[in-house]
Amino acid sequence: MTDGDVDPRYSLANERTFLAWIRTSLGMLAAAAGLVALDLPWPAFAERGLAVCLAGAAATSGFIAWDRWRKVEAAIMEGRPAPPPRAHVFLVVVVGLVSTAVVVLVLV
Repeated sequence: MTDGDVDPRYSLANERTFLAWIRTSLGMLAAAAGLVALDLPWPAFAERGLAVCLAGAAATSGFIAWDRWRKVEAAIMEGRPAPPPRAHVFLVVVVGLVSTAVVVLVLV
């Protein structure tokens, strides 16, 4: 490899990170479908609300993954540092809110 070549391991690591975010999105989408499919003893608005929240978070997470992959890939190719990650906060908030809602629904 010459000095101008980019180490392909960086690009492959970026791709693996992207795919991990996509797996997370698919997991949230599966959880949303499961909420709708199961007959839970919760109010219908709560089930649908949580399902919509999870499905929306899955779509948003997929878009964030693609956008981050694109920006990091450009930085790798141009020899710049990767932009700082910010999307983790989004997932923490969504998972925290959904978890809190489920705990409340189970206890009530």
